[in-house]
Amino acid sequence: MALDNYPIAAIATAPGRGGIGIIRISGADLKPFIRDFFQRELSPRYAHFLSFKDAQHDPIDEGIALYFPGPQSYTGQDVLELQGHGGPAVLRRVLERCLEVGRPYQMRLAQPGEYTQRAFLNNRLDLAQAEAVADLIDASSSAAAKGAMASLSGAFSQEINQLAEQIIHLRMLVEATLDFPEEEIDFLEKYQAADQLQKIQQQVNHIFAQAKQGQVLRDGLQVVLAGQPNVGKSSLLNTLAGDEIAIVTDIAGTTRDRLSQTIHINGVPIHITDTAGLREAQDQVERIGIDRSWQEIHRAHVILHLIDARHTYTAQEEALRAQFPAQTPILTVCNKVDLIDTHSRAQLEQWQAKQDSQNHEVLLISALTGEGLDTLRQKLLEIAGWSTITESPWLARERHLQALQRCAEHLQLAAAHAQHDDQILDLFAEELRLAHTELGAITGEFSSDDLLGEIFSSFCIGK
Repeated sequence: MALDNYPIAAIATAPGRGGIGIIRISGADLKPFIRDFFQRELSPRYAHFLSFKDAQHDPIDEGIALYFPGPQSYTGQDVLELQGHGGPAVLRRVLERCLEVGRPYQMRLAQPGEYTQRAFLNNRLDLAQAEAVADLIDASSSAAAKGAMASLSGAFSQEINQLAEQIIHLRMLVEATLDFPEEEIDFLEKYQAADQLQKIQQQVNHIFAQAKQGQVLRDGLQVVLAGQPNVGKSSLLNTLAGDEIAIVTDIAGTTRDRLSQTIHINGVPIHITDTAGLREAQDQVERIGIDRSWQEIHRAHVILHLIDARHTYTAQEEALRAQFPAQTPILTVCNKVDLIDTHSRAQLEQWQAKQDSQNHEVLLISALTGEGLDTLRQKLLEIAGWSTITESPWLARERHLQALQRCAEHLQLAAAHAQHDDQILDLFAEELRLAHTELGAITGEFSSDDLLGEIFSSFCIGK
């Protein structure tokens, strides 16, 4: 991906009205533009209080101008920030004036993520840090924001780079042996290559476990409430959300469409979707709602199969469960336990113990009283793979996990080659190279232009 040195400009603050609005400009050399725009020069890293004027020299706005010469700037190029009032109309006028003055220098509007893209291409950030910029902006909890900031500061990249250095060291020894085969050095024994490789594999597994935590903290868990009508799905959604999100009545089939709400448990986002009751549709509208329910069920990370505690686990419920995706974790949740008597409760607990012994987890709850909800919350965290003991200090993305997984697979193949009596060093070296390449894809050392384009296009304009 080639670096574009032409100047770019964009409104860097969020759309809408605010006390302050910021326009950001980046380019290889902004001094001529600054002279044309302000009719004067600006001191680097000094806050200038100035008027932003139109072509007739009438004030559009007034505010602070900050000039950051490259390479000591966010993008690594010259950066100019104009901080004025946060009204949409005034910001658009100032931006239009910037583009007008910048036309001789081929200034244009910035694309989404282009400032951070330039920071990456100018080696101000690696790719994992660049992604953390977007994650910090999108963080939905303080824990996620803390993890994103740790990634942005380089904590994740440092782990990856240290691991890459260990692989590089082992590669150097292997390839040196390949270059001088006449020395007949028993490479694997002399340099304890097998032991070094084992330590690298252990480190990859450790980082993968941390990255999994970071991915859960970033993306959260997709949870779907599924079941027959009137089993309390909407009541459970309202209770978990702490708000009246869904309409609740005694009439079966009240919920006709999907309703979603995000809650946070220990800082982990849990995306809960309430669905229409699963039964034979009574009309076309309900049929559409039920079809959408099944779509959500097939996209879920976890299915909460709600049943009415007063009716226990009928053959109809068992047939419904059989239709759920086999690969998706399913929790059977007996709701409305507050409505059953002591004898029925004892029978239900006996059935629960029997199901648990068969790896069919059952939880007893009451969406009305809150009984069992703490257990449900903890169970969701367990399914997500979240542990406060191994909490990740940084965020990670799905592509990071896939790269680490592929790295581990190549190291496993390298270990298999090392066990051969004929010591196939060329294959051993090749698997180490491929493992190193996978790590480089995380930080951007070996990333395709298509991947980079996809990543930065997801950023907001102005960042």
